[in-house]
Amino acid sequence: MKKYYRRIRDLREDRDWTQTQIAEMLHVTQKVYSNYETGRTLVPSDILIELADIHGTSMDYLAERTDSPYFEKITYISGDIRQTVTSLSDSDQP
Repeated sequence: MKKYYRRIRDLREDRDWTQTQIAEMLHVTQKVYSNYETGRTLVPSDILIELADIHGTSMDYLAERTDSPYFEKITYISGDIRQTVTSLSDSDQP
């Protein structure tokens, strides 16, 4: 997660929130949060999860594994799962 700090800053600025406001939501000081945004301090995983929840985005977006801040729809279903779902659907038919 090399540039996650840019994403958390951009998300905060998009909502016109101050660092102090986000820090209060996370129960940390403004200085601690500022260090997260500047990359001086690694953001603990529990804080990253909370930031993703606050901003309504995914951990993948914060970690730059995707460029979409929105949740990605799962488009692939393995054969085993598909077969199970199909058999359940068939047995539910009257």
